[in-house]
Formats: sequence, structure tokens, C-alpha cells
Amino acid sequence: MKKVSFLQLVAISVVLSIITIVIVLTVTEQREIETKEVEIAEKLIGLKFILSERDSMLDNLIEYRNSYKSNWDVELKNSVVPSVLFNPLPVGFEFNKVQKPLEFSDYSKTKMPEDIEELAYYSIGELAELIRTKQISSVDLTVFFLERMEKFGPKLECIITITKERALRQASFVDKEIAQGKYRGLLHGIPFGVKDLLSTKDYKTTWGATPFKDQVINEDATIIKNLEEAGAVLLAKLTMGALAWGDVWYGGKTRNPWDVTKGSSGSSAGSASAVSAGLVPFAIGTETWGSIVSPSTVCGVTGLRPTYGRVSRTGAMALSWSMDKIGPICRNAEDLAIVFNEIYGPDNIDQSLYDVPFNYTNEVDLRNLKIGYLKNDFDGDYDFHKNDSLTLNKLKELGAELIPAELPNIDVEALSFILSAEAGAAFDELTRTNKDKLLVRQIKKGWPNVFRSSRFIPAVEYINANRIRALLIKEMQELMVRVDVYLAPSWEGDNLLLTNLTGHPCVVLPNGFSDEGTPTSINFMGKLFDEGTLIAVAKAYQDATDHHLKHPDLSF
Repeated sequence: MKKVSFLQLVAISVVLSIITIVIVLTVTEQREIETKEVEIAEKLIGLKFILSERDSMLDNLIEYRNSYKSNWDVELKNSVVPSVLFNPLPVGFEFNKVQKPLEFSDYSKTKMPEDIEELAYYSIGELAELIRTKQISSVDLTVFFLERMEKFGPKLECIITITKERALRQASFVDKEIAQGKYRGLLHGIPFGVKDLLSTKDYKTTWGATPFKDQVINEDATIIKNLEEAGAVLLAKLTMGALAWGDVWYGGKTRNPWDVTKGSSGSSAGSASAVSAGLVPFAIGTETWGSIVSPSTVCGVTGLRPTYGRVSRTGAMALSWSMDKIGPICRNAEDLAIVFNEIYGPDNIDQSLYDVPFNYTNEVDLRNLKIGYLKNDFDGDYDFHKNDSLTLNKLKELGAELIPAELPNIDVEALSFILSAEAGAAFDELTRTNKDKLLVRQIKKGWPNVFRSSRFIPAVEYINANRIRALLIKEMQELMVRVDVYLAPSWEGDNLLLTNLTGHPCVVLPNGFSDEGTPTSINFMGKLFDEGTLIAVAKAYQDATDHHLKHPDLSF
């Protein structure tokens, strides 16, 4: 056997080392993920694996990541809905299938005020009577509100786009219809505004966010079509917190008419502010987790968050497919019923919708209803406690027997990342392209950071959170079979998040004022798809009080 010299051994060793390095580099390049990175990632999800388990995962993890990258090549517009739909119905839930005649209040005694400025705070029913009896034309009413928008809108920072040409064209058309004897109903000729996440032909739909401030989605959202078919007149696209968070948008901070040094809360910031200031008789807002309740509270207006699956979201910006809901913000409870009657129901596009009757009567005997209240929450020490206590006492005076009730004992805060996960998916491209840096608010709780963080929510945890949500829906049904309506503090406790997760309807209305002179509110909660009873109970309370009849001083 031929002997190998020392130099040959060194040469062979060097060659083998190079080969080893090449192999390692090749494997590393192919794998791109190493066991040490898996170990670090384990800390993010609260699990612990051993070395062999980590090593076995690598091929799968690489395959998953390659799939993600492949999926990124597919264009996903915000309007594309996931194939997995949220179902808010508890097992055994039965729909009411009987449509009864709607019974609104009698507005026949309504007359034009001596001071035309008082029209700014007339209800929909009152304005409708003026139009129906030709005491005022839709064009004149439209011009009246357009002038108020031009006067007060800049100070309140509540308007993104005034749709003046469209409004005047629509108002002129409905006036001709009325002159010819065709009257469509209580919304015929009534001006309104919409949160600027609803698409509109020929006008921008900015979502309140810098990356989309020049976006045009050249189609009308279903809810806008429905309102215009009822004869309503679109005046403006109203401000919203950027991508439906807060009251800060790319052009400023929407102001609270009761105190313009403060924001109007969000994200339906402009809708609540504009109604409160008398710039529109009603507006459309949306809620995922408090975006109708919160601005309605601080602006002292009355809002309806309908049952999930009641109002079409076709043409609306998606934030959370399983939590987004669209509803009206108005002057009083019956106005909610008037608007809701025109916007609910299937549109043959949005697959989350249910075809269920809406039954409403303007008078209800509280003695014949089971009305609950969240005793532990109301017993707490919180900002609105005094006024909430007065509200409960007023309901007792009206004949209601209040039943103590409690929400399911489930940690709903631990389910809140469902929203974050869906929002992260809705604006995935914004994160991947770094355009999220263009958003005005770059704070820890702001969307840019939430979207980035949501990339680290495991799919397993998202699915299991929704399984717990199913238990929550079941337990909530056990409460709702015992009451027709229940009351909850607007911001105290778990009610706001919990009922947005279960999809239950809510009416938020003003119930007094704070020591600083700003409005307070309380929530009336209803059964799934029973907005009629819910609104009627809220109206009974408002008929016995005058909080909703007070308006901010706009002499700024």
C-alpha cells in the first residue's frame, strides 16, 4: 500500500473541509431556517420542543414559507372575502319568520320652524313630513345642510369629500317625483352622510388613510344603493380614523362638537360628529369593536350596531370579516328604525347575510318585557355611574322590572386577537410593502404595529380562539332566553367586546352629561335579529327623557 505523505494528508483535509463547508452552506441555503431560530420562535407561542423535534420541523416550516411566498403572488383586493364565514347563530336558534306592519310615530303636526336653523336638529320623521307635505323641497333642505357643512365642517374636521353635484342632482330628481305624486317613504329627500370606507361612484373612498387618500372604487356600496333607492340624498363622505381606528385621519383629527379641543373618538368619528353638529340628519357608521358606540357616546348621538349578518358589507372596507357591522347614527331611536328598515337584508352578494323580518312598533309596554341589567358592572365605580343609575331608575318608573344578569364567565380579552389576525390579513400587502409607514399614527397600539405583530399569531391559536367563541355564543344564548333586552354600561366591563364577538345588536344613546359638560351614554342590548324590540325599548326611555334633544354650542 502506497504511503500518503504529510502534505497529501493536509491537502486531503483541506479538500474535505471545503466540501463540508460547501455542503453546510448548501443545506443552509436550501433550509434557510435553523433549529436555533425555531427555539427562539417557541418563546413567541409559549411552547417548548426538544432538539430532535425542532430538526424534524424544518422541512415543513420551509415548505410553509414557500407556500406563503407563492400566495403573495396572488392579488387579493380588500374586497375578497375568506371562504370561511363566521356564524353567529347558536345551536337550535329559530328565526322569527313573520313580517308585521311597521308602526312609526305620527309626525303629521310637524311645521316649518320660524328660525330655519332649527331644521339642523329636526328628526328624520319631522323632516320627512315637511318634505311630504311640500313645506320644504329636498333641494332646499340639501342646500341648507350643504351650507352647514361648508361653515362648520372645516373646524370639526369631520368631512373628507362633499358630494355636492351628486346631492343636488339626486335632490332635484326626488322633488320631481314628489311633485308627480310619487312618495317613496320617510327617507324620500332626506340628506345623509357615510363613513368614508363605503365605496361611491365618481368620488374617492380614502379609508381615512394616507396610502389610500386618492383611491377611487368606482361603484356604490350596497347600503348607499339601498338608501338612494329609498330616496335619500348623499351629501358627503365623512371622516374615519385611518383604516377604522381612532379619530385621527390623514387630514387631521375629527373634533367633538361638544368640546372641539377633544377628538370625537372613533372610528366612525365623522359620522357621529356630523350628526351631533347638525350637519346631516343621519349618517352611516361601522363597528368592529366600539366604533359606533364610542363616537356616539362622546358626541351625544344615538347609534345602532345591528346584529352581525343584518346589513350588507358589499362595497365596505373589510377590517375583520367576522366582526365588521354597519349601522346608522341618528338623533333618536326611532330614526334608527326608519333608516334600518331601508338597509337590512340580503343583497345576493354578501354571503354573511340572513333574510329575517324587521318588526318595529313605536310604542311598547315595558311591563310586558323582561329587561335585564348587568348588576356587577353597574355596581362598580366608573365614570358614568351616576347617570347610569338614573337611567335604571327611570326605567323602573316606566314600569320595567329589572332583572339582574351577568355575562358568560369567559375571558373575552383573550379572544381579542381574532380581530388583530383578521385585520393583519386584510392589510397584509400594506405590511409587506412597508406602506404601513405612511399611516399617520405610528404608536404601539396603532394599526401598523398591530398588523406587523399579527404575523406572529399562529393559525392554530386563531382557530381555537374561534372555538372558544362558539362556546361564548352558546352561553350568551342561555342569557338571552331569560331577557328580551338588557342594559350595560357603554365602556365598563366586557360587554362591548363580548357582544361584538357574538354579533348581538346594540343601541347606544345619551343619558346625561359629565361634570365637564360632555355627553355620557348607556347601551341597550338585544336578542339576535330583534332590532325592533331593542329600538322600541330605547325609544320608550328617550320619550321619557330629553338628553337626546340637547345640542352642542357651535359658536366657535
